[in-house]
Amino acid sequence: MAQQAVKRFYQAVSVAAIADGWQVLLDGRAIKSVAGAAQIVPSEALAQALAAEWSGQPAVIDPARFVLRDMADAAIDLIARDRAAAIAALTAYAETDTLCYRADPDEPLYKRQIAVWEPLLTAAEARHAVQFTRISGIIHRPQPAATLAAMHRTLGELGDFPLAGLRVLANLAGSLVIGLAALEPGADIAALWLAANAEEEWQAELWGREPEAEERRAARGALFADAVRFAALASCKTT
Repeated sequence: MAQQAVKRFYQAVSVAAIADGWQVLLDGRAIKSVAGAAQIVPSEALAQALAAEWSGQPAVIDPARFVLRDMADAAIDLIARDRAAAIAALTAYAETDTLCYRADPDEPLYKRQIAVWEPLLTAAEARHAVQFTRISGIIHRPQPAATLAAMHRTLGELGDFPLAGLRVLANLAGSLVIGLAALEPGADIAALWLAANAEEEWQAELWGREPEAEERRAARGALFADAVRFAALASCKTT
């Protein structure tokens, strides 16, 4: 069933500080999450970015423009309500991390994967004091229990809002390693997105680029960058 169009129903958009954080106000009224909870965010920077999404809406509301709002709602409605489940779901990405699954060593793609993926995986091992198992082919092999436990602890140290951004990043990249690397200060987001798409890029170089596929990948890349921005804004401290 097609979603019913909603006309823009407000004029003024502002933000307000409250005891627990910041809220966006529409004509002086605080907005709520999709599930009906108060949409309270941890930083003024994120509240201002959310307000910009509301201010930028046309005469008929376009839900696709609420990228940051959707992540904020996920932090409030999903992650805050059941952090254990959210962290378990993210830890599962480490079990099947894209960076660990390579082509057979005699295939040309393998050299590309080693060049692009191995530095990221090695850096993650050093950063988190873990060891990942590398696999050639598509047959699943479990990662060490100690590695999964360490990644679980790392995720537990993140707040609800960074976890909401990471949830998007890991899903888009098929990789918890890439998602966590994208949250690091000074991360090269464009390079990380290229790494997440190394196999697609390889195929495009071999067989040519299909415009619709490239458009979809560009949209996913934009969402990847938005998720990084969301996590960074949520972590901004007011001075």
